[in-house]
Amino acid sequence: MFTIPNIITLCNAFFGCLAVLSIFSGQTVWLPWMLGICLLADFADGLAARLLKQSSPIGKELDSLADVISFGLVPGAIYYLLLCKSMGQEVLVFDNPNSYLPALGFVMTAFSAMRLAKFNTDSRQTEHFIGLNTPANTIFTLGLLLTVENNNLGLSQLLLNLPLLIILIGLFSFLLISEIPIFSFKFKSLGWSGNEIRFGFLIASLAALIILPLGPAMMACILLYLLSSILLMLIKKVL
Repeated sequence: MFTIPNIITLCNAFFGCLAVLSIFSGQTVWLPWMLGICLLADFADGLAARLLKQSSPIGKELDSLADVISFGLVPGAIYYLLLCKSMGQEVLVFDNPNSYLPALGFVMTAFSAMRLAKFNTDSRQTEHFIGLNTPANTIFTLGLLLTVENNNLGLSQLLLNLPLLIILIGLFSFLLISEIPIFSFKFKSLGWSGNEIRFGFLIASLAALIILPLGPAMMACILLYLLSSILLMLIKKVL
């Protein structure tokens, strides 16, 4: 069980737990670092498994279980925090039904778990995703939190809006389990031909990260990722 890829996956789960603690303890300054390690580990475990030829059924299941924490529970907790802020309350109080609304944030966690189960049982998702992947959803959610907390571009008041947050939870929960093809970054070659959308997205994302503050840039990158995937889907239908 304790192969190098599985140990890397366990690091994903461990730092995902620390990310959750940073949210609930009000120390969100550490959250980008914790999630950055999770994203790196999520990429590195698969790479290590292929290089070391240590792929196994337990590794596949462990990867999804770790992702439920890092890319399922964490975005749910972020939305919970944002909903609490939008309602002017610190926490959900169980003996006060009027304070229950922030619990809707964890709808995102439930749909993330469904998304990961769907991915594990869907043989179509070898070269591209069907529905938005959980790391991309988490990056958008983190960008939303950073934008609100730093009031980037003066967007805090606009985004810290109860109906808008509920709409975002519903929209991105739907995208997680949707049938929309989302391109992956599994390059068959490094040539421009066949990779136009991927390279275009990477160039535009780099520009966004240079021009915009980190929070809005992260949100813009994921929205661009979605729009690029939809454009690629429409192009394929036409051709």
